[in-house]
Amino acid sequence: MRNPTLPAALLLGLMLGAAQAGTPATPAAMVAYAEKLLNEQKLGDGPGLTVLVARGEQLLYQGARGMASIELGVPMKPEYLLRIGSVTKQFAAATLLKLIDEGKVKLDDPLSKFLPDYPNGAQITVLQLLNHTSGVKSYTGIPGYMNGPIRRDLDTTALIKEFKDLPVDFAPGQAWAYNNSGYVLVGAVIEAVSGKTWHQQLNDSLLAPNKLGMVRYQAPDQLFKGMVEGYTTNARGDVTPAGLISMTQPHAAGALIANVESLWRWNQALHGGKLISSASYQRMITPEGAAKPRNYGFGITTAKLRGQPVLMHGGGIHGFVSTLNYLPQSQVTIAMVRNTNGAGPNLDLLWRKLAAFAIGEPFAERKAVAVATEQLQAAEGLYALDDKQTRTLRVKDGVLQSQRSGSGVVVMVPMGEDRFGFPDSVSDMKLERDASGKVVAMRVFNDGEGEGDRWVRRGDLPADRAAIALSPAQVQALVGDYSSPQFSMRIYVDDKGVLWTQAQSQAPAQLKAASPRLLYLTVVDATLEFSAEEGAAQSVTLNQGATKLVMKRK
Repeated sequence: MRNPTLPAALLLGLMLGAAQAGTPATPAAMVAYAEKLLNEQKLGDGPGLTVLVARGEQLLYQGARGMASIELGVPMKPEYLLRIGSVTKQFAAATLLKLIDEGKVKLDDPLSKFLPDYPNGAQITVLQLLNHTSGVKSYTGIPGYMNGPIRRDLDTTALIKEFKDLPVDFAPGQAWAYNNSGYVLVGAVIEAVSGKTWHQQLNDSLLAPNKLGMVRYQAPDQLFKGMVEGYTTNARGDVTPAGLISMTQPHAAGALIANVESLWRWNQALHGGKLISSASYQRMITPEGAAKPRNYGFGITTAKLRGQPVLMHGGGIHGFVSTLNYLPQSQVTIAMVRNTNGAGPNLDLLWRKLAAFAIGEPFAERKAVAVATEQLQAAEGLYALDDKQTRTLRVKDGVLQSQRSGSGVVVMVPMGEDRFGFPDSVSDMKLERDASGKVVAMRVFNDGEGEGDRWVRRGDLPADRAAIALSPAQVQALVGDYSSPQFSMRIYVDDKGVLWTQAQSQAPAQLKAASPRLLYLTVVDATLEFSAEEGAAQSVTLNQGATKLVMKRK
């Protein structure tokens, strides 16, 4: 019970202090820390967030913030159902592995055994579908697909027709590329073997026997009590309803809904050996072949936090973002879902902080210290990790900014002794100096620990880009829709005459002009170079890091 004689701030401090390094957090300490993190999100009457932290069978924290329905003024509750997107993949993978355990499928079976008319199906294996090494074209990457065609109700056969005849990305097994089509095919194999829909087989073989009824397939012709509304953000930064999508199309790649408690129970069943054989489970969590460098098993990514292994997957779908994480060494589960795919809480940062606190290895609270401008200026320059990855440090408006090639500008948090933290992250970096005091490198520490990656200073700052004003005719020559087999984007101008670009399934980004046919993005290190013919440009080349992608006007 709470001692009414203790001030709230002191009580919180005592609770937070209960989790020392190496000592797992008590439930009281976990509640205090989680409440503090959620309160810092200031979600108020905007889109919400559900959170659960557990250790084994012990629930440490469950809570929610924000709104489940902004229009109706309904606050979020942790028991509500939300779309979990690609976290669905591990449910589909386990369903197929269960069939393998029953001797009905083998990992090295060719796709043609189940879908005889699938192009090159004899060369694609079940394993390659599970770990994203099939080379099949991902239908969610088809230009324009996510903004219109995704709204149609399609059965499995019709959905496969959308991508089956498209050129492949690579020969089966030769590379790795995250692939939603691969998991549609996983679902198709489940259906071919079981004679049921993929989600009915999931329910019958895994969910119902383990009392996981709050994990559901969001069938478009059913109502689901406690289902949350989904939101996004428009070009002005306003919250709007999420784009329309038929949940027949995410299929086995992302069509499930759940609450955070059911995700915890799923983790306990899956990682506790209750769903599939030990042999199948080990294959599921062990990256192999071309997937090994990407740390991807079957619907599960492997990582580390504070020296402990993590088994995890995230999800993003119209209106929702999710993350499900499990630390097998300490049996800690962190499950979080928010009901916006626009601006919102950084789930990657939150789960790391919550997990580290739960296992007794909390990240220290960052406190910015004052650093003289001349000390910051000593860090300015161009740094390189290898031949392809560079990072620029620049002082602007009295703060040190960092920009990695292909990424946006971030303002570093000075922590003293040449150490700086990355915002909205638990990673930081430390400058290295030679005997004369000159900065010669920086070392970036993921999760603020380990040896870090050493980025060597290669030279002085590149010159700032100068923006010019374009005439209305010059602007209109660039406005339009452009696409390639891999990517698509729209160039448009708002009512204030500002140029913007919006790529598929991404937030809008402002553009500025370096010349009448060369634009650059203000949020990432990338340029758009338009073709030089008279009148409307017929193509644009995206240059971002090592990527060079040509798109033609539609």
